[in-house]
Amino acid sequence: MRKSGPPKGLIAYLVFELLEEKPRYGYEILKEIEEISGGHWEPSYGSVYPILYKFEEKGWAKRIEREDEPDRKYFEVTDAGLEELSDRREKGSEKAEDFADVILGFFHVYAAFATDDRFQIPELEGEWRFDEAFSEWIVEQLARHHEHYFETAFERVEATPEEFSRRHGIDENDDQAT
Repeated sequence: MRKSGPPKGLIAYLVFELLEEKPRYGYEILKEIEEISGGHWEPSYGSVYPILYKFEEKGWAKRIEREDEPDRKYFEVTDAGLEELSDRREKGSEKAEDFADVILGFFHVYAAFATDDRFQIPELEGEWRFDEAFSEWIVEQLARHHEHYFETAFERVEATPEEFSRRHGIDENDDQAT
């Protein structure tokens, strides 16, 4: 179970992947991450630029000048950066559970706002609400995204989290999301 926020190192990993593709400047990276997330997430300048400067300091990226855009700070990944990216890719599979915990955690909070009497959030006319209909819409969108990306029809998983973990060889001693 995650303690808070997105999986550690997510933005840095995305920056590496985007720099491997081509040299980029910070705002371009922000916009690309927003597009990758389907418009649901845009990291701040305060998260991307420090990563670029850290990469530069560690020799993983270098600043390049472009005659056509002399005022922009473009960065490109170095050979040392490609080695670091390779290492991070190998460790990336360890992040899958963190991602699932974030997604499930946010949905649990959303559902709690709708069903737990401790939360008294008013419903505003013409706005999103914390209720069953909007929860159903979120789940429907997740199923549609699943079908789009994996090009398959979505089928319900009837297994409990424990059964699912056993079926897929996930260590039952780990703290699994429910």
